[in-house]
Amino acid sequence: MKMTRLPSCATALALAALLALGACAHRVETGPRPELAMPQAWGESSAATEALAAQWWQSFGSVELAQLIDAAQAASPDLRTAAERVQQAEIAVNAAGASLFPSVSVSGSTGSRRSDASGAPASASETSSLSLGVSYEIDLWGRLAAGRQGAEASLRASRYDLETARLSLTTGVANAYFQVIATRVRLAVARENLAIAERVLRVVEARRRNGVATELDLSRQRSTVLSARAALLPLETQERQTLSALALLLGRAPTGPNGESMDVAATVLDALTVPQVSPGLPAQLLARRPDLASAEAQLAAADADVAAARAALLPGITLSGSGGLATTALLSLANPTASVGLTASVVQTLFDGGRLRGQVRLGESQRRVLIETYRQAVYTALKEVNDALGNAERNRRQEEVQLAVRDENQRALRLAETRYREGADDLLTVLDAQRSLFAAQDSLAQLRLARLTSALDLFKALGGGWQLPA
Repeated sequence: MKMTRLPSCATALALAALLALGACAHRVETGPRPELAMPQAWGESSAATEALAAQWWQSFGSVELAQLIDAAQAASPDLRTAAERVQQAEIAVNAAGASLFPSVSVSGSTGSRRSDASGAPASASETSSLSLGVSYEIDLWGRLAAGRQGAEASLRASRYDLETARLSLTTGVANAYFQVIATRVRLAVARENLAIAERVLRVVEARRRNGVATELDLSRQRSTVLSARAALLPLETQERQTLSALALLLGRAPTGPNGESMDVAATVLDALTVPQVSPGLPAQLLARRPDLASAEAQLAAADADVAAARAALLPGITLSGSGGLATTALLSLANPTASVGLTASVVQTLFDGGRLRGQVRLGESQRRVLIETYRQAVYTALKEVNDALGNAERNRRQEEVQLAVRDENQRALRLAETRYREGADDLLTVLDAQRSLFAAQDSLAQLRLARLTSALDLFKALGGGWQLPA
């Protein structure tokens, strides 16, 4: 109701009561959470007792790896993108919170008007005015508060997504670093195999000149040398490509401004420590994985969306007030006329073709989808930890066996070469021993890489030392 005088005391008290109701804190009622069948223990056992540290990558014992990870976290485009999404979510929270407060506007105008009518004297008028307007939506049903709480839940999810991106980046850098070193070890093995093949070739050539070896023996060993040389090419290509991938993770170009390529100093895997970390209890995983925390925060945001959609079905109450001064002078407010106005409006949608109710059903359906997504994410996380534990133990045992296999193959090759020089064995025995040693050394390097990679997988599956904030 528009008034030209100040509102009465009773009206003011009624408005104050409405404002107090609107200012009451509305908490979104959370819907049912998914029922999770969490195991009491892991399917794969682990005897490790070392706790998971926040900077877990230092447990590999590589200063260079720690420096690379620090550089990646400071310059990675993916990490910067995730951090910017957090900033956007914070802006959205502020925007959603602003709707809980009144909006205030001020306007002013001044003008002059003259009219000349045929057969009548000219007339002129001047006016100046200044007005202040206030509008406030009373959040009786919690629609605006639900919007803010939903924005806050989305902000939490974006922060957890940032931690997930940080963990993925860290494990990606470590994995690329280990791949580079393993490729260099395999290259060293391949070059050693080539040197052995060339040494045997010289022996065969000498024996051929003395009439002891046949032309077939010479051809076979020449083929072995060529095959060993060809084996170097794919490994050299793999080393370059892995270094380029590492450069991208660090936020660098694969090639520097002066044409220099990305490089690391490490060349051996034995200098790295394979850490053993305790997985804890399965139930603790829910508070240690940022991706699971993000999924739960998205579920809270869905609760808020449903609450806001339901509140939109109820009447909306808006208060608006205005006050102003007006004069019949140009650029002056001398001797003004004051006016005050207050309006209360109630709006209830009677028919919208089912749009609002459809939004409620859509929100409820989206929430059910998020429940199943969260359930699947938890079970997938449990599987990842079990797989990582199993792989770590299996790879450790395989490496122990492969070390013994390599040592025996080295001994067999030395014996075969000695017997071939003495004429006790033929060239095929030497070639078989050589091939066996090369395969054993190459398998050992790959198993060492597998152990490091399985440790990385376990760190990532356990959340990388992250903990859900209180």
